[in-house]
Amino acid sequence: MLKVSVISPEATLFEGEAPSVTAPAFDGEVGILPQHAPMVTVLGTGELRIGEGTARFQVEGGFLQVVDDVVRVVTEKASRA
Repeated sequence: MLKVSVISPEATLFEGEAPSVTAPAFDGEVGILPQHAPMVTVLGTGELRIGEGTARFQVEGGFLQVVDDVVRVVTEKASRA
């Protein structure tokens, strides 16, 4: 399982566990599963999906960080999809 947090300037939108995360990176979609290599990527605009229907957000800009099965999404703008 991944520990996932989604943070926008207004609030923490999601904090919990999920089996996967799919995010709109600046150059295409990126999928994250447990034991993913550490990485940081810039987010583009699109749908952030957490797990199989656990949560969905429309995000614009920001970044995504993965370290030791912890995924942090810090976005400039987000709304529930």
